[in-house]
Amino acid sequence: MFKLTNIQSHYEKPLKISIFFLFLLTLSLISFSTFAQTNLKIDSTLVKSFDKITRTALADTFGYNLLRELCAFGGRLSGSKNLINVEDFLLKKMSGLGFDTVYTQTFTTTNWQRGNVEKFILRGKNSGSDIKFEVAALGGSVGTEGILRADVIEISDFDELEKRKNEIKGKIVFFNFEFDQKVYDSFSSYGPAVNFRVNGVHRAAKYGAVAVLIRSVASNFDDVPHTGTLRYVDTIPKIPGVALGVRSAAFLAELLKNGQGEITQPLLFEMELDCKTEGTCEVKNLIAEIWGSENKNEVIVVGAHLDSWDKGEGAHDDGAGCVQSIEVLHLIKKMGIKPKRTIRAVLFANEENGLAGAKGYAKVTQDDVKKHYAAIESDRGGFVPRGFTTDAPPEVISKMSSWLPYFKMTGIEWFKNGGGGADISQIKGSKALIGFYPDSQRYFDVHHSENDVFSSVNHRELELGSASITILTLLLSEFGL
Repeated sequence: MFKLTNIQSHYEKPLKISIFFLFLLTLSLISFSTFAQTNLKIDSTLVKSFDKITRTALADTFGYNLLRELCAFGGRLSGSKNLINVEDFLLKKMSGLGFDTVYTQTFTTTNWQRGNVEKFILRGKNSGSDIKFEVAALGGSVGTEGILRADVIEISDFDELEKRKNEIKGKIVFFNFEFDQKVYDSFSSYGPAVNFRVNGVHRAAKYGAVAVLIRSVASNFDDVPHTGTLRYVDTIPKIPGVALGVRSAAFLAELLKNGQGEITQPLLFEMELDCKTEGTCEVKNLIAEIWGSENKNEVIVVGAHLDSWDKGEGAHDDGAGCVQSIEVLHLIKKMGIKPKRTIRAVLFANEENGLAGAKGYAKVTQDDVKKHYAAIESDRGGFVPRGFTTDAPPEVISKMSSWLPYFKMTGIEWFKNGGGGADISQIKGSKALIGFYPDSQRYFDVHHSENDVFSSVNHRELELGSASITILTLLLSEFGL
């Protein structure tokens, strides 16, 4: 049976002989065809080898240390100087890790800028007792062009909006839709709540609203606003969109419920934003590869998005996924493994407000001689691993589920049907699009907010994720689907 060689540092010359190839040569009791079957016979030596990969990731914390450096640049919004600096930094870093090739793809996208003014204020009688709410402009929002003064109307959902549509004109619509806490998987609560962030502005503007406030799409109860993109409709006027911190939203709802307060009567609100879209900007996909020893033209993508919102440092969304994608190649290289198929790490540009990187990548590669065999995306934070979702046929999911014993040390518990991710969803023709799925309990505490910083990432959880994705990548490379 095969045995992994001594661990090499990334700067040493990689082994020329594939340890997986040696393993296949020394098989005497188990034929390769056994591995190709859905009911995979688990090899104890391979389990030990994958455990060694996991221990290596936990011990050397390559990805965690790289994430520390990445987050030091700050938020990475498309068009920002921070993102340009990060692109240069990671390109240099990846070029020094001994991969077979490192290159970029450049695309153009819209250049939205937050600006310096984000205010939503309840004015006091003598302006000495004003209350300032914690707010953040939604990505892509237009500004207010000065101070906007208007009454606020609270709306619980789109059904209520339709019923009260004749009350909307000239007002700021406040969508106070709460994040559902009564479920285990927080992503099942995200979908209904984010609907108001994405579509609230054009739904309210249709009936004459002058601006929209939303309760932040967040699972915790602090007062840090969570941003994210909104959507305009060309035939409907563009109005400003703003997210309130959860506590600010609760306080505003209480004020509106009372109809008046100790502050002033009637309530007098002011909003001011100077955000704007200013032309276009260039963004880059960063790509690194380890070429396959046998099937070089069959590519397995491990990917994440390099951009982030400008609130926080983009640590979990999606700095974690970026360093995990790089670390997959780094671990394979460090362990001296020559994979059968080509492994390609792709750090996609502009996922947060345009998908320019993913769409451009799909277009550029559609006629490439190298074809996508499978793709794995990490874009749910750097938390403890739980499983993988995939939109592949049931027999493919069944085969991957038979690999679970190989993940015992990482914490992976399941493979199930589900989406792979926004970026890899643009890839056509692969056998499986797979999403890495860590525990979701804390993700929406930090998502798109000032809370998403390096100190919120646990090094063991992050590295277990890197090991999980590496093991799946190698199983896909060696045994196929």
